[in-house]
Amino acid sequence: MFKKENTAEIKSEYESFIVKIENNIAHVVINRPEKANAMHRKAWEELKEIFELIDETEAVRVVVLSGEGKHFCAGIDLNLLMSLYQLVEHECEGRKREKLRNIILDGQSAITAIEKCSKPVIAAVHNGCIGGGVDLVAACDMRYATEDAYFCIKEIEMGMVADLGTLQRLPKIIPYGIVSEMAYTGRRVYGKEAASIHLVNRCYENKEVMLEDVQKIAMKIASNTPLSVRGTKHILQYSREHSVKDSLEYMATWNASMLMSKDLMEAFEAKMSGREAKFMD
Repeated sequence: MFKKENTAEIKSEYESFIVKIENNIAHVVINRPEKANAMHRKAWEELKEIFELIDETEAVRVVVLSGEGKHFCAGIDLNLLMSLYQLVEHECEGRKREKLRNIILDGQSAITAIEKCSKPVIAAVHNGCIGGGVDLVAACDMRYATEDAYFCIKEIEMGMVADLGTLQRLPKIIPYGIVSEMAYTGRRVYGKEAASIHLVNRCYENKEVMLEDVQKIAMKIASNTPLSVRGTKHILQYSREHSVKDSLEYMATWNASMLMSKDLMEAFEAKMSGREAKFMD
């Protein structure tokens, strides 16, 4: 089937997010500071919409995801959890369970929209990254944090099994034993420890220093050929899910079709002439 053309545009302000695009970098800010950036149903819907639109927006080459206010993200809004009984109410037990399954799948698809976005996504985490917040950052390509940042798989303390992607993605990022400890105990992993176990790439003294450095990283990514950056993300994700043998064969096929681009010649010519390369979006 043909892909449906997306005619919507990225807004600068949503109910739960602020989005700013500058110099090919999209800054997506969770904006419910009065609720510690807890995600209610509308926030999950907006998250999916924003990242699907970013994926289709050629002017965006890289994304920075951060949080407004005291915390990065306090996870799922408790009011949403409390309302589940009303949302799935039905006289038929089977249909009730079907409704609940679809709600969970909708939440998963919002997180997966980050992972499926063809542009690299950088999470900049300060203070609390709790429950659903861990789901968010686990779907990102890179994670950076402040020293006061803490990561917590809170669901175990709420009588739940984390169901939006943490238990599926985190074991591919950090050692299984560490994931198990976090998931079984719900304990907090703070910034420096997060860096030591490679949950985050680097740890910073405060949010301002972190965002300044993350901006530099994003600018460097944005200066590279978007075609190759998108291809690199695709290949990294493919290789994560497949054997080395299969990934190498897929890589050969990929480059047989994608290598001979105008970007390749532009990069060569820019190097030879000592100028900055100018790539198409």
